[in-house]
Amino acid sequence: MSILEFFSVSPTAFAIFVSILGLLIGSFLNVVIYRLPVMMERDWKQQCEEFLADDDIPSPNEHRERFDLTLPRSRCSKCNQSIAAWDNIPVFSYIILGGKCRHCKTRISFRYPFVELLTAAASVAVAMHFGFSIQALFALVLTWALIALTFIDYDTQLLPDDITLPLLWLGLIISIESVFVGPVTSIIGAVAGYLSLWLVYQVFKLVTGKEGMGFGDFKLLALLGAWLGWQMLPLVILLSSIVGAVIGISLVLIKKHNKDHPIPFGPYLAIAGWVALLYGEAIIDQYLTLTI
Repeated sequence: MSILEFFSVSPTAFAIFVSILGLLIGSFLNVVIYRLPVMMERDWKQQCEEFLADDDIPSPNEHRERFDLTLPRSRCSKCNQSIAAWDNIPVFSYIILGGKCRHCKTRISFRYPFVELLTAAASVAVAMHFGFSIQALFALVLTWALIALTFIDYDTQLLPDDITLPLLWLGLIISIESVFVGPVTSIIGAVAGYLSLWLVYQVFKLVTGKEGMGFGDFKLLALLGAWLGWQMLPLVILLSSIVGAVIGISLVLIKKHNKDHPIPFGPYLAIAGWVALLYGEAIIDQYLTLTI
């Protein structure tokens, strides 16, 4: 019996495998969450420097250290010591080290193991819901991307095109085989997702003179529309509004957030999209049962 056949007949084994994979992916997502915005900022600065450059003055980028998702190696932000591989094992290294750097004993943020555990838990939920299937494979990819987008947007109020646009196209491509929805439903979902928030943005700007959200939110909802279909968009918007209201009010009440400081909408869209991916049809069916 091959490993694929084993996973297909043993949901528990598949869930265990996915949980371990989720921990590893979560560790990588921590790198993406921190480094991708820095890479974007450096790229913007480089473009500005190249545009304004004097040919007689050497560019400062010539002496800049390579910085991407693979290099340089992870290091302590305090003492700048490289982190050894055995100190970088998801969750377990954090526990063994007591949440502190091995060298300078600076406390390591709990968010690192939290992201790893969250990724593992969400991955197991996907595995248990879809079973060993092509749907589970693509749902895992979407889940991991949404986790990265959630924390990047929370930290920087950015939703990188490097994540949203490839996932948008992937959603359209897999609709050809109707992995989640058919191509017509997917295309309409992408268009409707983008235009719905774009119209809200334009109306809000016309009435208040302010920008209520960023263009990244439009692209994220377009992404979700491509994956889930246009029929699921009202539920996604409703769920994101509820999640946003609950979390936003909670943050203000416990004084963890200034009410005058804008709260990114991307994390709420991502959470709502993930819930709709797994339980959207059940929620809609339950709603129709109660109202009809």
